[in-house]
Amino acid sequence: MFTVAFQALAIFAVSWTIWRVLKARRSNNSLNNIPGPPGKSIWTGSFSELFNLDGWAYHQEMTRKYGGAFRVKALLGENQLFIFDPKAMHYIFVKDQNAYEENPYIIAFNKLVFGEGLLSTLGDQHRKQRKMLNPVFSIAHMREMLLIFYDVSYKVCLTAKVKDGPQEVIMTWMTRTALELIGQSGLGYSFDPLTEDGKQHPYSKAAKQLIPSMFKLNMVVAYLLLPLSKIGPAKFRRFMIDITPWKDLHAVRDIIDVLHNTSVEIYESKKKALEDGDEALANQIGRGKDIMSILMRANMTASKEEGLTREELLGQMTALIFAAMDTTSSALARILYLLATNQDVQDKLRKEIAEARENASGELSYDELVSLPYLDSICRETLRLHPPVPIVRRSTAEDTVLPLSTPIIGVDGKEMHEIAIPKDTNISIGIMASNRNPEIWGPDADEWKPDRWMNPLPESVIAAHLPGIYSHLLTFIGGSRACIGFKFSQLEMKVVLMLLIESFRFSPSKEKIFWQMAGITTPVVVGSDNKAPQLPLIIERVSK
Repeated sequence: MFTVAFQALAIFAVSWTIWRVLKARRSNNSLNNIPGPPGKSIWTGSFSELFNLDGWAYHQEMTRKYGGAFRVKALLGENQLFIFDPKAMHYIFVKDQNAYEENPYIIAFNKLVFGEGLLSTLGDQHRKQRKMLNPVFSIAHMREMLLIFYDVSYKVCLTAKVKDGPQEVIMTWMTRTALELIGQSGLGYSFDPLTEDGKQHPYSKAAKQLIPSMFKLNMVVAYLLLPLSKIGPAKFRRFMIDITPWKDLHAVRDIIDVLHNTSVEIYESKKKALEDGDEALANQIGRGKDIMSILMRANMTASKEEGLTREELLGQMTALIFAAMDTTSSALARILYLLATNQDVQDKLRKEIAEARENASGELSYDELVSLPYLDSICRETLRLHPPVPIVRRSTAEDTVLPLSTPIIGVDGKEMHEIAIPKDTNISIGIMASNRNPEIWGPDADEWKPDRWMNPLPESVIAAHLPGIYSHLLTFIGGSRACIGFKFSQLEMKVVLMLLIESFRFSPSKEKIFWQMAGITTPVVVGSDNKAPQLPLIIERVSK
């Protein structure tokens, strides 16, 4: 019986996918005139090259060859687009953003993983949630969080590692630190004592495994998740997953269970503290000033129309923890790696921090910290050249026309200033490609040069009118789905970097590091049997 039911579901899903792809092929034949790389496989087109852990060279080759807009062949020859043209991105993220919704497969995936939070809602529901969350990510609230950031960052237990001289340190500390920072300041909850022998919280392990585990199901998520997620009630779908003999699928199931159960545990604890009054809340970690305490307190007084449901609040928690942990730890790891391999930059930064410390009374204030010019330049340049998320996806909700800043030459040889895009066309937006566009950033766009931010930017950067909310970059995208926590992330990075660099010197280890181009970029050791993210660096105390 189980086998028959599973086979029936599989046949339905595959049939639905083939029908959808063939329908898309008929509707978007107009895109055949857009130049692009030929599909290397009749089944998967260029997907295996475009979405590849080692896709860096392929992306650079395609973006340099075809420019800011080109066609990509997907399943069974379906036409999709890859876009990083500035004007086109302005229309996608800002001007016509309602016509370019989050890809429905990504929304379905996010809803299964994170629940009804910002990452998995659209339209009015998304706008309502963002309106409730905006105040807790204000500058005023960031100032309140700074003390928590200092408390957590000081706990990073690296001193014991170097008491007997330089040692090789595996930078899992960045993930542990990022998780504890969002735990305490975001949820009023501690995941990690940040001690050498501290027990790893199950959430930490699960969250680190999510993206690599989901990457193994990439084609399933892209084409089968949406129809399968609509079959029967949730209990039935869970039952079918449980009986399906697929190890990778079960791994993702178990990870999602840990994420959800942890969020429920924190939510119930927070709810009880709020009901018990201010004194009980003040005794919790974060002293009631964490993001979720403020959000839940505001939600208690909101009208029924503006308030969030229990499921929506749980969705915010899971999404906030995951987004803040993986992207921030990826950025921090990349900065430390670059500082380790560029000792002159590291020395210059250390000098800036030392001078700021001499002129400050106690810890640097929010304004003093964020105004350190060289620290800011290093963060900006790293987030430009190495955005933790190199690609985001959108899907057209209607037939639309996408204007271009730079015209392209169609397959028919004619110049095209705009692209007519049919409904349900999937689009990949090249965040990294935009940030490295030599037409905007100059011939040294592929080089890491923090000093470029110490001088006025090229006029070409200003003239491009890029729609990003941060420093003319697309790292945090733009529009209504821009990263709501980008100021939070920057503050985290600056506190951690300041405290580490003033006390320790980082140098490369003998291991060769490779950065995987997954959904979120992660470092791994070449040749290691351990495929988990890892970044070994040599660390030694700085003599003062």
